[in-house]
Amino acid sequence: VSIGSHDIPTTMTYDDVTHLTAKIKPKQQRVELEMAIDAMSPNYCRSKGEQIALNVDGTSYDETNTYSAKMMDKQTFSSIQATTNTSRYAAAVFRKGELHVTPLTGILQMRPSFSYLDKADNKTREREATNEGTFFCFYFFHFFTRTVRFARPESEQARQRRIQSYEFLQKKQAEEPWIHLRYHGVKDGRSEHEKQYLFCQSVDTSENSELVKSPKEYLAMLMPPLTEEKVVKPVGPSNVLSMAQLRTLPLGEQVKTLMKNVKVMPFANLMGLLASGTDSTAVLRCIQQVALLVQGNWVVKSDVLYPKNTCSPHSGVPAEVLCRGRDFVMWRFTLERSVMRKEVASIIKLPPEDVKEFLEHVAVPRVNRGWEFLLPTDVDFIKKHPDVAHRQNMLWLGIQSKLEKVFVFSKEDFMPKSCPQPEPVHIPGDHVLKVAQERAHTNQSTLMKELTVKKENFKAGGSVCIKQEPISDREDEPMDTSSCLLNGSVNGFPGAASPSFDHANGNRAGPAPELQDFVNKTFRKHFVLTLSEFKRLFNLHLASMPAGQVVIQSLSDRILQDAILLNHCRQIPVPFPAQTTAAPDEQKVFGLWETGEDFDKHRRLLYDLFSKNYRIRRTMLQAKLAQELSEPSKEDMDRLLRECCMSQAGMWYLKGTIQS
Repeated sequence: VSIGSHDIPTTMTYDDVTHLTAKIKPKQQRVELEMAIDAMSPNYCRSKGEQIALNVDGTSYDETNTYSAKMMDKQTFSSIQATTNTSRYAAAVFRKGELHVTPLTGILQMRPSFSYLDKADNKTREREATNEGTFFCFYFFHFFTRTVRFARPESEQARQRRIQSYEFLQKKQAEEPWIHLRYHGVKDGRSEHEKQYLFCQSVDTSENSELVKSPKEYLAMLMPPLTEEKVVKPVGPSNVLSMAQLRTLPLGEQVKTLMKNVKVMPFANLMGLLASGTDSTAVLRCIQQVALLVQGNWVVKSDVLYPKNTCSPHSGVPAEVLCRGRDFVMWRFTLERSVMRKEVASIIKLPPEDVKEFLEHVAVPRVNRGWEFLLPTDVDFIKKHPDVAHRQNMLWLGIQSKLEKVFVFSKEDFMPKSCPQPEPVHIPGDHVLKVAQERAHTNQSTLMKELTVKKENFKAGGSVCIKQEPISDREDEPMDTSSCLLNGSVNGFPGAASPSFDHANGNRAGPAPELQDFVNKTFRKHFVLTLSEFKRLFNLHLASMPAGQVVIQSLSDRILQDAILLNHCRQIPVPFPAQTTAAPDEQKVFGLWETGEDFDKHRRLLYDLFSKNYRIRRTMLQAKLAQELSEPSKEDMDRLLRECCMSQAGMWYLKGTIQS
């Protein structure tokens, strides 16, 4: 054991100092040595030594006193582990051309212990407590009631916290007893005897298989390559960006991370967030890889926000479709300061949640003005970097040409009308009526011809002309708020009042084949859907169709319901409670009625129960099935409830009818 300190040179050893005691705790690898202090040395301050002894032991004499001579005449050294991993260290002795290596199980460093100061502090607190107690005894009588408490069972989590606590570790360390030793100096005979164990006693090298290796292999064993320790970074919230961690990244990653978090930013602000002295030219190269220039400001690219093989967190729309829609929004802001949300939604045909998210990234809503771009136009950047602005303009032209092919529009459709508006002219009412009558008489023959052609198309089974629903800025607006409960249907099927009824032939004109196919596949998968949920799935289907192949346009509620009823489905008149908050299209529930399986009977009995009850219990359904059919198996019950119902608080509801 070597005794030393970082502040004391190695030449100043403790070999000649009197060692009073030595003790060890082998399991903890702790060693303590007590060494005498020369109180007769001219460098020793006697008054200070007596004061320390008085603070530690007090005025009374006791066998437990630290300093029996009433002065600080000894010093304690305690060990600490110099390293926790000693597998790469060994003690080596070179003798007669031979290197003898002994593995080490621990390396300790001895440091002065100041535990006597803790003892002095405890003495001081005890004296203060005694004085306070004596003072209050003159004025108060204290009555103490002893309460017996029973320890509560300790949870595993509480046990782990207790084990890791400092007090517990201190207690465990104190449980191992000290083993007292006898100290032998470096030149002592016993020390010389122990030193001989450092030499290998065997002269036959064949017994030591570890050394029968090549020099390169042996050196690799003796000094294995260093392994980098993995530093666990603290986990923070996903929306919190640490600037300290950010600046450890490459410049390109810094710019990308900032733009993903901020979405839109002027170039000057970006330079302010980066480290001082960062080259602006290098930043310009990086920013053009992850962002596009809109009105002199940088907006993060869509494929950075929505990487490949991801989808919308709101609606599940694929990332490819989201990127097209968001690019259209950004392109619109390159033309003017404000856009109307309903105009954007009517073109990109994405769910309102996604459209709103696109706009919130780069704009703010204004009363009667739609959505206005978030930042003022950065004219200074455009003037300072005309080459970058020109390059970005060319990029936008390429994006525009792709968007025109996908969404079928022309840039001129969005250009502000520059032609001067004529002054308003007052026209008498009788003149207006006369002009209208003449125009109607002129166009009558043309209108009759068009009507005849449409009737012929209907008879030939042509495509149905579908009404295009208006799209509103309101997020909670249904497809068709004017539709009534059964929409002109008779017994759950379209009747003469239905728009899909062929009045010429008395037959129903079938919906578009693509719509029929979608209804069939959707109800085969979900079995029970509200009209609201079906419309959501239908919108997702439209949005995910490849560019140029969208053959089904937005349909009215009435057309959708008729299409559902014509595909082996029935409407279930669920008796919602009077205080329900469900919207009208959430109260229209449809279920798959016929699939050709014997299991259809089970579903119909379930629908019959829900036409009389808003919610049911499992036992109620089981009794109904046993009464009408036969005692159902557990597998049949599980399948029926899994396909058509949802559970809450022990009750079962049809899918989509649970009210929060």
